[in-house]
Amino acid sequence: MKKVILASVDYKGDHHLALYFDRDDDLIHLLRFHFPSMRWSRTLKVWHMPFGPKVAAELSKVLLGKANLEQRIEKLPISPPTAPNSYTNSAPAPPKFTSEYLDQILEFERFLKSKRYSPSTIKTYCDAIKVFLKFYNSKPLEDISNKDIITFNNDYILANKYSAAYQNQFVNAIKLFFLKINDRQLNLELIHRPRTERKLPNVLSKEEVKSILESTTNIKHKAMLSLIYACGLRRSELLNLKPVDIQSGRKILVIKQSKGKKDRIAPIGEKIIQQLRTYYKTYKPRIWLFEGQIEGIQYAARSLEEVLKTSVKKAKIKKPVTLHWLRHSYATHLLESGTDLRYIQELLGHNSSRTTEIYTHVSTKNLQQIKSPFDDL
Repeated sequence: MKKVILASVDYKGDHHLALYFDRDDDLIHLLRFHFPSMRWSRTLKVWHMPFGPKVAAELSKVLLGKANLEQRIEKLPISPPTAPNSYTNSAPAPPKFTSEYLDQILEFERFLKSKRYSPSTIKTYCDAIKVFLKFYNSKPLEDISNKDIITFNNDYILANKYSAAYQNQFVNAIKLFFLKINDRQLNLELIHRPRTERKLPNVLSKEEVKSILESTTNIKHKAMLSLIYACGLRRSELLNLKPVDIQSGRKILVIKQSKGKKDRIAPIGEKIIQQLRTYYKTYKPRIWLFEGQIEGIQYAARSLEEVLKTSVKKAKIKKPVTLHWLRHSYATHLLESGTDLRYIQELLGHNSSRTTEIYTHVSTKNLQQIKSPFDDL
């Protein structure tokens, strides 16, 4: 079972509780749903919240059956934790590398930039290579073999109980690094990916979506959440929209340079168009369709998550809803209304129909028509 360590830290002169645990998005969503004041500190590299006499007891209730809570309520220095069970947004920072390693990492980064990989992918791949090279810091690159990669998977990724998705990132990075940068040719076909986990997408009912949107009173907040559901957008797609991308005359939304650097269009109905017009007249965004408090600056992704969390709480929905749930719900509701799966694939921007087919497993329209033999007893 997962473990969460509760400790004490000084945060900007105040007494806060720090929570150390292995990276786990579901656990984060759960905790932030029940403790809205919980925040990530880039300085301390830890999740934390204001101290309260009943917080530990409330944490125990929330984590019951989901994680073991270990309390270490003592003063800790204001510095990033070094324990292996601390949460970090990326791989741990490696020590100083040899000049050979540094040159190879920089060359790899330049290669990724020249191929126009996204900044987030470049950071993810470079961080993965840094962790891998840190693991073999004393070994020349030309001596690293397929056996070493298997050892790394077993002794680092599996030993630290990292997810299959995290392991898959390493496989992608290592394959690309040794194929394009390092002269040492490994047998890349022997670098196996982890077995694919089949997890069903989380889907809300139409009534739940309506409840969330109706509980949102702020015009801008309501427009953002409504547009995500109305067009099945990813978070980044919404935040990268510009006013010109809404072509109300043609009733389409143009989504530019999304995942995989692809453009696509999505139909947009009159109801959401009218809602966006009201928003635009009120806020008059200058560059981005949705801007923060500073004119011309994109709305923050973290702030958008907080908007959803507040709306979910007001709607009294006891689920750890995320923004991506709205996208999943859009696709599932389209399927249940009879939309062809090929069109849904285009609307979502999926490369493969296999990715879209996952929604057939959560659509309940046909399942509800199946009569259980129990009913005939």
